[in-house]
Amino acid sequence: MRKPEWSPATLTGPDLVAGLCVAGLLLPEAVAYAGLAHVPVGHALVAVVLGLAIYALFGSSRFAVVSPTSSTATLAAAAAVSMTGAYSAANAAVYTQVVMALVLLCGLLLMLLAATRQGQLSSYVSRPVLKGFGFALAVSIVIKQLPDALGLEVPQAAQGDPLHLAYFALSHVAQWHGATLAVALLAAGLMLGLRRWPRLPASLLVMVLAIGLAPVLNWQALGVRQIGMVAAPTFALGLPQLPLTEWARAGELAFGLVMLVFAESWGSMRTQALLHGDSLEPNRELLVLGACNLASGLLQGMPVGAGFSATSANAAAGALSRRAGAYALGAVLLAIGFALPALQYLPRPVLAVAVVSALWHALSVRPLLAVWRMNRDRLLLLAAVLAVLLLGVLDGMLAAMGLSVLAALHRFSQPVVHELGELDASRNYVHLQTQPGAVARPGVLILRPEEPLFFGSAERVVGEVLRVARTREGLHTVILSLEESADLDSTAVDCLLELRHSLQGTGQELLLARVKTTVRELLGHVDPQGVGSEARLFWSVADAAEGAVRGAGLKQVSV
Repeated sequence: MRKPEWSPATLTGPDLVAGLCVAGLLLPEAVAYAGLAHVPVGHALVAVVLGLAIYALFGSSRFAVVSPTSSTATLAAAAAVSMTGAYSAANAAVYTQVVMALVLLCGLLLMLLAATRQGQLSSYVSRPVLKGFGFALAVSIVIKQLPDALGLEVPQAAQGDPLHLAYFALSHVAQWHGATLAVALLAAGLMLGLRRWPRLPASLLVMVLAIGLAPVLNWQALGVRQIGMVAAPTFALGLPQLPLTEWARAGELAFGLVMLVFAESWGSMRTQALLHGDSLEPNRELLVLGACNLASGLLQGMPVGAGFSATSANAAAGALSRRAGAYALGAVLLAIGFALPALQYLPRPVLAVAVVSALWHALSVRPLLAVWRMNRDRLLLLAAVLAVLLLGVLDGMLAAMGLSVLAALHRFSQPVVHELGELDASRNYVHLQTQPGAVARPGVLILRPEEPLFFGSAERVVGEVLRVARTREGLHTVILSLEESADLDSTAVDCLLELRHSLQGTGQELLLARVKTTVRELLGHVDPQGVGSEARLFWSVADAAEGAVRGAGLKQVSV
């Protein structure tokens, strides 16, 4: 891909406008996502500052905005709750220490993966699973905003899962607080109206208006709850104080956070890169994301990633370079320095609506319908949605990751084996049953597994080869095309040795075609006089077929 170039003079104006728009989005998101993570707002602001600063210096995407996201905040909270029990004021200090440990370990693991060049990590979570998880997570977060939007007191027993919470809210309409609901509806109407001007920070403007009206309307007198005093971020350097056993448990839980941070961030970055013709290097992005989270964990911040909403908003606002992130950083620092005390007057229903507004894109069913219409991966999609809604965010994420791996194993462990024939004497060998004009070689059976040979598929492939071979009369040679196998594990090698031995017992020979260099060297080392003999390994199917017909110097060598 081409890498666009601009002169410094063309950057300042568009980048400044985009940076201010992004800052207007990040400030309300920081307040909202701190609530999702059950940590003071100062921790979210630390994460915003560090994410913007480090990525602006070392990142490569000109559109990515690294900051707290709804998914990472919610997953970190779920992981911390699994270690500390339900969040409460009594365990707030320990809970916060666990969150910081998760962020720190997430950063270390991301950097370790970058050092070992594991940039393909995100491919282990399939897109249908990620789409289903993202949709269900958004639904879950929105449902959890109902108590603040409705002024509803929810007992602890109803707060466990989103479906139970939604049922409680809908079955206790009489307990909804009228003034709180009115404020939420008015805020939602204003935010929707301001969407006509995409470059305006709608959520921030509505929040500023609500804060400005506090002295006039006296929210407290109306019974509308406010978020209360907001402590300034301290940027205090330090390690979380946890016992060694708790560090080990946090390390296990941090892996799910790592997968989510990189999958979400890489998806956001790569989408914009493809749209604008940019190039990205996944291992570099892993390293920078790791550095952002490591710094955030050391300085008491939340987990960060390149969220879809902020990254898309940056691109839509006209950003041309990473300077937009630097300008957003400057605006955020000014707001922290001069406007932070005013946040205590922000009504909670307005904040709840701001959360829903930030997640509006994730509530769209279009990506899910697109997968459904393909008639592919429907079960994966539904399972990912139900896993989050029924099991919770943490277990749902782990289940979604497991589903991705199981889907891959299921596909690779049940390979399709096609028989090949020559197409009109052209030396091209194609699927015999689907290509008109393809003809089988007399006495030669040519088969091609459509998936790589490995421990999960090799025995099935060998069984299928032997089954077909037994049905053919006058068969003297079986050719197995290994074009899908870049390498073989020990199970696959053993199966090939067993296959040749079985065929030899019935007077048939095994030849291998399309054998890659790595596989050729391995077989030559393991069985140089048998299946790894140069006389039985061919670069093309056509050469193997001709060798089978000629019987060019092939000797029956027992295994």
